[in-house]
Amino acid sequence: MKEKAYHEDVNIKNELKLREMQKQLPRFCREFFIGMKATVASRTLLAYAYDLGVFFDFIHETNPIYHKMEIPDFPLELLEQISAMDIEEYLDYLKVYEKDGVVHTNDERGLSRKLASLRSFYNYYFRKELIQKNTAQLVNMPKRHAKTITRLDADEVAILLDEVESGEKLTAKQQKFHAQTKTRDLAIMTLLLGTGIRVSECVGLDLTDVDFKNNGIKVHRKGGAEVIVYFGDEVSTALLNYLEERNQIQAAEGSTNALFLSMQKKRIGVRTVENLVKKYSQLVTTMKHITPHKLRSTYGTALYRETGDIYLVADVLGHSDVNTTRRHYAALEDDRRRQAPKYIHLRED
Repeated sequence: MKEKAYHEDVNIKNELKLREMQKQLPRFCREFFIGMKATVASRTLLAYAYDLGVFFDFIHETNPIYHKMEIPDFPLELLEQISAMDIEEYLDYLKVYEKDGVVHTNDERGLSRKLASLRSFYNYYFRKELIQKNTAQLVNMPKRHAKTITRLDADEVAILLDEVESGEKLTAKQQKFHAQTKTRDLAIMTLLLGTGIRVSECVGLDLTDVDFKNNGIKVHRKGGAEVIVYFGDEVSTALLNYLEERNQIQAAEGSTNALFLSMQKKRIGVRTVENLVKKYSQLVTTMKHITPHKLRSTYGTALYRETGDIYLVADVLGHSDVNTTRRHYAALEDDRRRQAPKYIHLRED
């Protein structure tokens, strides 16, 4: 039986999870999810399902009419009965609320995502002419303040890779495992820092996705596109060293094609990579909270500083909209603009 590709397996699991989540939503939502599948990634659909679940829970708790009904029985007409003020009250509620004994909070980013999900939901039924009012569109998106990008400096990158290789500062317990995983860990860290790929793209790599002739890896982007990302000699060396070990390992069933394996000889998971990034980065800096995404930002920053080409950075990072990249690296663009007057001389001294 042919082994499923990682992204195929993830999509199947997400589909099954989505079906379970839909059972807790109004039945009319089913049409929305079917309609969105052609253009939206499975993980995004799960995010929609979660956000809509929070929204309908709020309606069920606060609306005296719909409090008497089970959520799956909510009618489509509900969307037109909700006012813009109701949605604004919902956003205010989201800032701090309790569910099943757990307190949840949402900052500007969380509020924006919840409203964006609701807007997509309303837009679908409005475009299909199943509702006459697009109420969610009347509510302004929460103002989001620019966040400082956390990244590693060049010297910190070098120290980090040295620590991954040596493991000298690890605890005695950690060092026992380090002897078995350091070649793999160094390959993963070097790959993340040397290509800027997402952690999900990293764990999804198969042995056949690596092309040493052209120094490229085939990755599956969030939207489903398959692209080649190129790497330099340092990444090549780290991967080749790891492959000498990987080729001697008999992987567990279902993971024979996986490039990176866990201690259990299964395809390594996202959480495992997140934990190893945290473990090693804490040896270098305790002031910065470093995650795989921060390593991606580190790569993007280095590439932009070297090239000044925001379109190249957007393309390599897999951003569908260059404005997304520009927002992330706005501070660097301002630094470059500050240098502009130094290059212009109107009269000779």
